[in-house]
Amino acid sequence: MQIEPLLIALLRLLGLVPAPTAAGPRSTASAEADPAPATGRVSHPIPSPRAIGRAGIDLIKQFEGCAKRRADGRYEAYPDPATGAAPWTIGWGATGAGIGPGTVWDQAQCDARLATDLIRYAREVDHVIGDAPTSQNQFDALVSFHYNTGAIHRATLTRKHRSGDYSGAQAEFARWVHAGGRIMNGLVRRREAEARLYSRA
Repeated sequence: MQIEPLLIALLRLLGLVPAPTAAGPRSTASAEADPAPATGRVSHPIPSPRAIGRAGIDLIKQFEGCAKRRADGRYEAYPDPATGAAPWTIGWGATGAGIGPGTVWDQAQCDARLATDLIRYAREVDHVIGDAPTSQNQFDALVSFHYNTGAIHRATLTRKHRSGDYSGAQAEFARWVHAGGRIMNGLVRRREAEARLYSRA
């Protein structure tokens, strides 16, 4: 998989790089398409290697937000709401090495990290689901789920998707709403949104 063309494509979807002026068909599916029941059939599967589309990016940005913005316009890391400490998060939900108390990024750093993270998470989802027929909206929902939970490798949701049990996979989103032993309303809303997007197979 070539990373540079994917990064440019994602930066275009994020609105950070102008799109080509020539008119052409849209390459990603829209979340506004008529919903279809997850019945074990995918009308428009996308080939591998798959990349996240606009609907998935918008969903992730909606729930992650770009926080915590300071008076100078830059963003500082904040602690996990469930633990009050690690993992520390910055920008569009970025965590990991080098992010902790005192970490400060500007908007360009936040956006660039989102783009590279989306490539990584999409690649991991693509690898795990293998050759299972998958629509763009299903893939976007799975990437959003993995971006938030990191659980695509072990989730029953993944196993059911791979087996073609799309109704069962859709129902599995609702199980991933706990943090710190508590049900988090934000996670409930996110899983509902991901399940709706997934259902638009």
